[in-house]
Amino acid sequence: MCRAPKRRGAASSASLPLTGLSMLRSRRLTIEVRQRVPTWLRALIVLGALIVGLAICVGLLLGRGVELGSIYDEFVVFTFFQAAGISTVIVQSTPLVLVGLSAALAFRVNYWNIGIEGQFFMGVVGATLISIFDVGPESIRLVLMLAMALLFGGAWALPSAVLKIRLNVSEVITTLLFSYIAYYFVLNQVYGPWKDPKDKFPHSPQFDASEQLPLIGWQQVHYGIVVAGAAVVFVWWLVERSRFGIQSRFVGSSPRMALPIGLPVALITAASAVLSGSMAGAAGFVMATATEFRLTPAMAAGYGFSGIVIAFLAGNRPVATLIVAFLMGGLYVAGESMKVFYNLPDALVGLIQAIIVLSVTASEFFVRYRLRMAHYRGA
Repeated sequence: MCRAPKRRGAASSASLPLTGLSMLRSRRLTIEVRQRVPTWLRALIVLGALIVGLAICVGLLLGRGVELGSIYDEFVVFTFFQAAGISTVIVQSTPLVLVGLSAALAFRVNYWNIGIEGQFFMGVVGATLISIFDVGPESIRLVLMLAMALLFGGAWALPSAVLKIRLNVSEVITTLLFSYIAYYFVLNQVYGPWKDPKDKFPHSPQFDASEQLPLIGWQQVHYGIVVAGAAVVFVWWLVERSRFGIQSRFVGSSPRMALPIGLPVALITAASAVLSGSMAGAAGFVMATATEFRLTPAMAAGYGFSGIVIAFLAGNRPVATLIVAFLMGGLYVAGESMKVFYNLPDALVGLIQAIIVLSVTASEFFVRYRLRMAHYRGA
């Protein structure tokens, strides 16, 4: 039985659809690392992500019956263009600047300090010790409280750094566990020996007038902004102009190369961790002496997470940390205003804040990478 020969024309025509289908299948979405990111492109990507996040939040608020004009008034006009709103944002953002600097100092050397809240608490503990035992004359009481807050916050960060350097124990775990220890120590104190004898509530006695940061004379803005401003200037000089800053930058970018060329990697890491804890302690000092006027168990809630987000968005840069902290303070103030005036639940306000922060944070992916369709030719 003979077989009919194949016709070349028919074979080639039948293979055309398959070839076209294979060409379509050979196209792939690829991720490429951007070799250079201009400042204008970074700003454009972040702005686009912010617009997307705001659009989602506006949709949620419109679904709750809030008018579009009211959203604009609360999120923009009141928060950033009225004296009462701006002053409230400044007050809210002052401790955020300090916790942002705390996270940035540690992250620069790839030391992941997750225990900012614990160091915050211990800073308040140090300041409260000065108040309870009336250490020093009243004229320098605030200076002593700040010094003790810096000392206690830095000291609380040191054991985790030593464990990391000597035993290679993950600082993510140890700093987090030390936060729990600090929190339960505070609970022990405010339910025990430091419990306020006047109202019997679980908090320390109120600080005296000489132990409270005074107002600067405009709205409710206090001298905590001086502490935050001095911290920004100091950290900027430290990381941008000092020898330590150059060394820490090298340790953070290439730790395996830093040791062979003679850089004291262990010392730089420990110093960065201690400075990070001191900044968190300074944030606790500002919160205790300017807002709470005492030690309370809930005063540090959320500041650790906020500091990490601020440092990430700011790229661990001090001046950018100041700007991001101010904008995040505005976000918190706007959320609280919406909650009060429009009777929104806490969960919705928290969701709105999380969506905006997550949108801006996710923009970092598109800053570092770009997406493109690539064509792969088969054999």
